[in-house]
Amino acid sequence: MKIAFTTQTGEMVDLHFGQTESFQVWEVGPDQASYLETLTVREAGGDEEDRIAARADLLSECAVVYTMQIGGPAAAKLIARRIHPLKTNVEVSLRDSVERLQEVLRGNPPPWLRKAMNKDKAGSFLDED
Repeated sequence: MKIAFTTQTGEMVDLHFGQTESFQVWEVGPDQASYLETLTVREAGGDEEDRIAARADLLSECAVVYTMQIGGPAAAKLIARRIHPLKTNVEVSLRDSVERLQEVLRGNPPPWLRKAMNKDKAGSFLDED
């Protein structure tokens, strides 16, 4: 699944969601993780709602966003688009965050993470046993 990180240096999750100028995107699975790309924020309009919407649109293919801080309206907009925000509250190592996520994926992921992992798979009652 694709995971976005708010980072200035590529080493730490160290920025507020609304202040980041770019997102590092990684493909993360239980056994492998790799950097994919850096997405640059292009501001759309002048008000806060437009800035939040522009970031959410940019991250549409991501299942999770790791960020140091995020406001309630931005978190709600991401969740509405099936993107799960994870707030660290402090600066944390990007690499350590990836490794911890992989450990969870190898075990028994919580329901929100299982849902995020299946973000792009359309469910149907026909798929159930």
